[in-house]
Amino acid sequence: MRTLGVDLAAATKKTAAAILEWEGGSARLVHLALDVDDADIVRLFGSCAMTGIDCPVGWPDAFLPFIAAHLAGEPHPVLDYDGIEGRRLLAYRETDRFTTGLTGLIPLSVSADRLAHPAMRCAVIQAKIAREHGLQPRDGSGRLAEVYPAGSLKTWGLLARGYKGRGGPEAERLGGLLAALRDAAPWLDLAGHEERLAGSDDLFDAVIAALTARAVAVGATVGPDETHAAAARTEGWIHVPTGGLEALVDAG
Repeated sequence: MRTLGVDLAAATKKTAAAILEWEGGSARLVHLALDVDDADIVRLFGSCAMTGIDCPVGWPDAFLPFIAAHLAGEPHPVLDYDGIEGRRLLAYRETDRFTTGLTGLIPLSVSADRLAHPAMRCAVIQAKIAREHGLQPRDGSGRLAEVYPAGSLKTWGLLARGYKGRGGPEAERLGGLLAALRDAAPWLDLAGHEERLAGSDDLFDAVIAALTARAVAVGATVGPDETHAAAARTEGWIHVPTGGLEALVDAG
């Protein structure tokens, strides 16, 4: 099995991709790239059994009717979202709230934060994948799943915050985090890319996304239950691992 992890940015320049090949109780990093464009992502998707993408694959269900009513000059449903609680429904999806309850981490808002630009690109990439390989369900039940590296790292008992950035303490933390990952997953062969990974949080997050894609593939993530299933199909669903890193190889 091959799993692809994509750390998606608004621009090609900071977009990273990693492919892990799983065989015989081990995983080997067989592809690692920065400056990845849409065509690269679609091509790599086609060669892998599961892809984990670090970007929202949908928007809050309440957001489009709110914008449409505002555009049309209609007071409802705009007035239904008056106040801070109403705005939270426009800013965060069900999966964002669920993930916060599960991990204590708060994902960025797809509709009210800087994440909006990567999400727009992600929507186009999803359409390109659909054209070439078929439509992928947003709940992760197909070959594409939304992942959240910070949530995965926290579940695996690793540092989840404070390692992003160039130079200073962030760079030192990233190096320490990479060492901790190698200790926690001795079966993971990084194929000599340690220096590159220690120098780029984008590349590192792509590897975490590829590891999480494996968790999705072997059923070792928290999927949407009946309460969240409908929203997950439209808004997307963040797949957070359910167990330790060893579950990724124990599944065979």
